[in-house]
Amino acid sequence: MLRIAIVTGSTRPGRNNESVSNWVYHIARERKDADFELVDIASYNLPLLDEPLPPMRGRYGNEHTKVWSEKIASFDAYVFVTPEYNHSTSGALKNAIDYLYREWNNKAAGFVSYGGRGGMLAVEHLRLIMAALKIATVQAYVTLSLLSDFESHKYIKPSPQRDQELHTMLDQLVAWGGALQTLRLRAAEKILGVEQ
Repeated sequence: MLRIAIVTGSTRPGRNNESVSNWVYHIARERKDADFELVDIASYNLPLLDEPLPPMRGRYGNEHTKVWSEKIASFDAYVFVTPEYNHSTSGALKNAIDYLYREWNNKAAGFVSYGGRGGMLAVEHLRLIMAALKIATVQAYVTLSLLSDFESHKYIKPSPQRDQELHTMLDQLVAWGGALQTLRLRAAEKILGVEQ
């Protein structure tokens, strides 16, 4: 079964990200086509990128990087839950992504964004980042407006339409995640010399 991470995209105190990520997880875990897990970047305490070697080399010197690498490598696909800060994603999420390279390759990603206008610009910025990491992004995504999908800009109260949008994105993510899982397995077989 596919393993899909729901990755929080903010570490700010009092963040809305936690409630949005929990909303995504609550809906996703009812599905039977993948195993979903919340991955909160705040719990990994990643400082500003402090590895001396580029992530492409996969030779990590810090324990926090090794722990983060092991967690991210264990998934087949990702849902990034991102705020929009100044027409982009959060610095904390970008930093967490930048720590690694191969762990992300040939996997799939979907997005849930939020902000004053739904966070669409954060998603578009993340799509460019994902392309550089060889992550295939699905077309459908969910945008949540702080004006209409939250109460008092704090408590998430999305309409039922948002639930359907989330399922549409997850349908695409499971399909792409499965296809790329097959690609990774074939590549591994080729390396091991057991190609049929």
